[in-house]
Amino acid sequence: MVQLQRDRLKPPSPDQRIVHSGITWQQFKLIQSGFGDTRNVRLFYYNNTVEIIMPRRDREFFKSIIGFLLELFCFESGIEFEPLGSTTQEREDEASAEPDESYCIGSSKPTPDLVIEVIFTSGSIKKLNLYRALNIPEVCFWEDGVFSLYRLRGAEYEPITQSEVPGLGTLDMQVLTRCVLMAQTSRLDAANTLRQALREA
Repeated sequence: MVQLQRDRLKPPSPDQRIVHSGITWQQFKLIQSGFGDTRNVRLFYYNNTVEIIMPRRDREFFKSIIGFLLELFCFESGIEFEPLGSTTQEREDEASAEPDESYCIGSSKPTPDLVIEVIFTSGSIKKLNLYRALNIPEVCFWEDGVFSLYRLRGAEYEPITQSEVPGLGTLDMQVLTRCVLMAQTSRLDAANTLRQALREA
């Protein structure tokens, strides 16, 4: 976990969130089909609970900036990647998720190597339990100015300080944190700071 200066963060605007429990998989699929290709709505299902999130501007800003900086790191480091964004990940009759960002690193795979979630308010569905059901190797949370990384080992996630996705191990999480905060006032400064850090590494 990477700590940082919380006083530089702007007060976030909370997402709109609807939660219903006691929902079967078949009922969830009807709800999912009802939304169709509706933009700016994300659906999660686990443990007979459906969570519908309508992200606000702050969430979209941070998830886009984190994705941009991660992709910049890959470009500058010569690492091939496949951006999957909020592509739905599902396990039939058990779990479904639309992460903020997701990536395959190195080559395309059925399951992303990494998913990224921006958290402003705790949801009813425990995201690590959900992503464990989906067998996602690594999960990254951004919450209150802190990155938290988790690696799936066997049946449980363990906290880690650096990514263990092949190719991302040299990504300095402290530098990435600083750049995400910097991007609130200047995206160019954030990108240039990351490039400079990579040249000095």
